[in-house]
Amino acid sequence: MNPRKTVYQAEDLAGFDPDRDLGYPGQYPFTRGIRPTMYRGRLWTMRQYSGMGDAEESNRRYKFLLAQGGDGLSVAFDLPTQLGYDSDSPWAAGEVGKAGVAIDSIEDMERLFRGIPLEAVSTSMTINATATILLALYVVVARRRGCDLGQLSGTVQNDILKEYVARGAYIYPLEHSLRLMTDLFVWSGEALPRWNPISICGYHVREAGATAVQEVAFTLANGCAYLTALNKVGLDIEQSAGRFSFFFAAHNDFFEEVAKFRAARRLWGRLLLERFGIRGQALRFHAQTAGSTLTAQQAENNLARTALQALSAILGGAQSLHVNSYDEALALPSEESARMALRTQQILAKESGVAQTVDPLAGSYYVESLTTSIEQQANSYLERIDSLGGMVAAIERGWVQREIEEAAYRYQQAVDCGERVVVGVNRFAGPNDDSRGVRAGEDDGTSERLQVERVRALRARRDPLRWKTAIERVRERARSSGNVMPVIVEAVESGATVGEIAGGLREVFGEFRGSGD
Repeated sequence: MNPRKTVYQAEDLAGFDPDRDLGYPGQYPFTRGIRPTMYRGRLWTMRQYSGMGDAEESNRRYKFLLAQGGDGLSVAFDLPTQLGYDSDSPWAAGEVGKAGVAIDSIEDMERLFRGIPLEAVSTSMTINATATILLALYVVVARRRGCDLGQLSGTVQNDILKEYVARGAYIYPLEHSLRLMTDLFVWSGEALPRWNPISICGYHVREAGATAVQEVAFTLANGCAYLTALNKVGLDIEQSAGRFSFFFAAHNDFFEEVAKFRAARRLWGRLLLERFGIRGQALRFHAQTAGSTLTAQQAENNLARTALQALSAILGGAQSLHVNSYDEALALPSEESARMALRTQQILAKESGVAQTVDPLAGSYYVESLTTSIEQQANSYLERIDSLGGMVAAIERGWVQREIEEAAYRYQQAVDCGERVVVGVNRFAGPNDDSRGVRAGEDDGTSERLQVERVRALRARRDPLRWKTAIERVRERARSSGNVMPVIVEAVESGATVGEIAGGLREVFGEFRGSGD
């Protein structure tokens, strides 16, 4: 962002047209929100991101969060699951259940959601490279329960492009990853009409070090790339855009974040109209408070950080929100800290009054100036991406990655020299800043050993001919141009594991090798 002025006045909005640039809530260009009454008509979904150890442990946490008043679940998967390795793979050793829940098979997915009413609870799954497999697992669990698939609601992230630039949880070469994204999107349109088949994720881009402007630009550029890919496989582009959801970070610079959300919504509305001829499709988004801003030092300070970040997302018009627990820089969140994070949302919703008025900061010289500035700078990035041949080409050339790396480096330099203050770290720090004795629990490897035993026991008792046939059908379909989702569902039903299905696809597609691999 450019340096901020001390005072903003009418001249800072030169050329600003309220009818053109603001309009009304629920109307193009959606600067003021996607619905006319916003939170007066419907509050944001309070969705807490969680996943730990094995399926039973995560299931207990989900039930706890729902009992505390949460109305949506958000599943975090461990790295082996994200990368398509079973828990007994040598590549998974030491990582099973560490960054999320370990899911190897349909039995794990059944345990994960045992006793949770799938038709009544919205479920979000943060999964990308193996999104086809995890969604298939979820659907088979629902089928076995006799659920109406038409009533299932939720989101699977399925945003593979951002993995190549920000997070690294990719498996296959880019063209094959895009094919899996479109196959899931096409199949879910008929099988899961209420499901969001993609959540285009700026959150991980921001957590990797991008600026607010870059977060908006690169996320919307990914959205344009996905629309183009879906158009190529014959989908109606307007209907496809209507099934998009987005996922942004809520960082510390309060007014910048409010303006960022408003700018993203307006810019997306204009991009759809100008590039694709679509008018009236609003940008729906989930927000999460910024994990990268949490500090291990004086961890209680994170309570104030996350509350302000959550407020920026609400004033920016989020449809769904997760608030990080204050102790996440030190350990997996305790029940106490997870409850406190949920209570933060509930206090904002029920006590603060912020839900009573739509876009209450509209018309502020400062906020409108910031909103316009972010939109203009993000649009400049989009023009640069176009000049490189589009987002896929920009990623393949490494240009997007370098832009994020440079922004992250500049940010860390500012922290290191004290130009950017981090309370309790480079300012107002003390010699005894351990926070209330919060410590990560000791891990003796028991959970990993149990998970390995489970997946091996499954292999021993399943029908060997059925699963071998199912995996071969996955390979055959991958070699063809047909949709892989139906055969992945069949493989899941046969008892095939996540690693076996992903491995079958690996044999056909190969693996992506970046310049640093």
